[in-house]
Amino acid sequence: MVIVLTTLNVCAQQVAPASTQVQKQPPATSEAAKTEDKKPGPAKPTFTLTVKTQPILNISLKAEKTKLSEIGEALSRKLKIPVFVGSGIEKEPVSTEFSELTLEPAMQLLAPAVYIDYEILTGSGAPARPLAVFFYAADQPEPSPTAVVTGSTQSLLIEGDTEEGEPENEEDKKKEEEQPLKVSYADNLISVKAKKQPLALVLLKIGEELGIPVDIQGDAQETVDIALNKMPVEDVVRRLSPNIQLFLRADLSRAERRALRLVLPNVPKPAQPGF
Repeated sequence: MVIVLTTLNVCAQQVAPASTQVQKQPPATSEAAKTEDKKPGPAKPTFTLTVKTQPILNISLKAEKTKLSEIGEALSRKLKIPVFVGSGIEKEPVSTEFSELTLEPAMQLLAPAVYIDYEILTGSGAPARPLAVFFYAADQPEPSPTAVVTGSTQSLLIEGDTEEGEPENEEDKKKEEEQPLKVSYADNLISVKAKKQPLALVLLKIGEELGIPVDIQGDAQETVDIALNKMPVEDVVRRLSPNIQLFLRADLSRAERRALRLVLPNVPKPAQPGF
């Protein structure tokens, strides 16, 4: 078995949040100055949005016939992430009221199709960090997997025997069971059986099964000795190592979560005593 790894740097880039349009006031004339106190103030917003991060991220919204694009701009500012509104539903009126809902239930109330891209750092112990929100029409195609999560390179796996098929007899079945590394994926659940295998190889096999890019940065030395059966991808990577970066997308209308990219960063080696 031969592994070919590229080692160029890769990063998850985020599109800068959409800027809020601000209407410019014309210069005041002397006549206008005299009647300034009689002028009506700026139009009051047609919605109230509150975003709190403690104890967990939660959102409250009260809106009455408010354009979805206006709510999206306010969410982008408060969440500090890009919020994309699909073509054709920017002016869709939103009338709703909810209090202290977590991110996904709150976003699901605002558009027919909602997608949220996340980043998971397996060693942080923190929940998945949202990177972007997409509000789309029901008949609009899903956003590109690289709309927010991008990378300039990926690592490749090349194996000596690439022929696959069902075991033909008991001996073949036994050989398959004794394989040091076996990865399977079905119904959005993944199984991993690894016997003292390099972590880099395990991630490449997972990426191959999921059909997603994998980037191995640096000279990874970790080994994996584990058996995991039919688990969500995010649970599997958390069990494999504290040094994995996983990007995934939540499709709220279908109640699905799909991996977008796996990264094994270059972890600095600890300094040797006396140096």
